[in-house]
Amino acid sequence: MYNYCSIEEIDGAYLFCNFSAEDIRGNFLKVLQKSKMPEDISSIEFVECFITASRKNVLRGMHFQRPPDAVEKLVTVVSGEALDVILDLRVSSPTYKNFFSVKLGGTSKYQTIFVPSGCAHGFLALTDEMRMLYQTSCEYSPVSDSGIHYNSFGFHWPVSADQLILSDKDAALPEWTEKEIIFS
Repeated sequence: MYNYCSIEEIDGAYLFCNFSAEDIRGNFLKVLQKSKMPEDISSIEFVECFITASRKNVLRGMHFQRPPDAVEKLVTVVSGEALDVILDLRVSSPTYKNFFSVKLGGTSKYQTIFVPSGCAHGFLALTDEMRMLYQTSCEYSPVSDSGIHYNSFGFHWPVSADQLILSDKDAALPEWTEKEIIFS
């Protein structure tokens, strides 16, 4: 059954239980069903789609695009399991500074999460061969590409820093400071 629930900790974010089936041929996963999406996001046109493949302990994040290229994401774990994390950076949001984490894929009943624009997003691969599908409302913009350091907002990742696998870019992201208003 394909359905969703809102995430209280992050205004405008949703978790999805995707329809899936498995038999002797393999498996089937319904990633998107527009008619069953929440009304406030059903009109979003996703214009770019890509897949990341990560091995266990890879941490990617915490990423976002600055305005005017702020992006909404529909993120689905298609194989393996990930710990997905969202941080609300929207000063005018009732959930400003809140973060939320959830396991996606694997044994979790959730496979997909909707990340509203104005939120930083990241994930930790919990299994080898973890694959994640991103659908975004705006094309990638190198000029607007940004992020904050994964360890600068109070979230406790379940892996020690010496076990994490980070890109040089993610390791060098700046600490989050509330003084800099990115999203109003």
